[in-house]
Parts: sequence; structure tokens; C-alpha cells
Amino acid sequence: MSNRIEDLEIYTLSEAFADEIWFLVTTWDYFTKDTIGKQLTRSADSISANIAEGFGRYHYKENKNFCYFSRGSLIETKSWIKKSYTRSLITGDQYKALLSKLELVHIKLNAYIKFIGKMTND
Repeated sequence: MSNRIEDLEIYTLSEAFADEIWFLVTTWDYFTKDTIGKQLTRSADSISANIAEGFGRYHYKENKNFCYFSRGSLIETKSWIKKSYTRSLITGDQYKALLSKLELVHIKLNAYIKFIGKMTND
């Protein structure tokens, strides 16, 4: 495993997703940004932040725990995206595209957690 977080695909994917959420939310009006926007942005940012924190711990069990926190943030983000769509803040196409990207992050995160689990058994 690399010593650089930037070499971890799940990290770069989740960072890119969080940036996309950020730039989307910045176009919303004040009330929307202040309510759903802040929650959505924080949960999306938390996905990669927890991956990074776990990676920096250098202990596989701690890393795995932080990945579980990341997965929780991912599911929370999915909920905020659904609310954004239901409340007509994003279009159906945006909703589908965001969920598709989030699903890829979810699949990659689960694979990373499984990989870390194998490392703890060594």
C-alpha cells in the first residue's frame, strides 16, 4: 500500500464527488444553502475526510473504523441528495448522475474496507 493518500483511488473519487457537491450547492439561494446545502456539503466532505484520517492512523483496525464512519457519511449524503431532488433543488438528471457517482464510491469503499480487513488478519 502506498504512503500517499493521493494514490488511493477511493480517496480521489470521494474528493472529486465532494467538490462536485460543493460547486452545486454554491449556486443555491441563501436559505437552501443554509439548511440542506450545509448538511449535504458536510456529509459529502466527511466521506473523504474519514478515509484520510483512517489512512493517517497507520493501524489497519483504526483505518477500518474510520472507513465505517465514511460509509455512514456516504449513506447520509445519499439521503440529502434524495431530499434535494424531492424539494426540486436538483433535476432528475442531476439526481441520477449524483447517485450513480455515489454508488461507485460506495462500491470502491466497500472493496477498500474488505482489503483492510485482509491486512488485519496477517
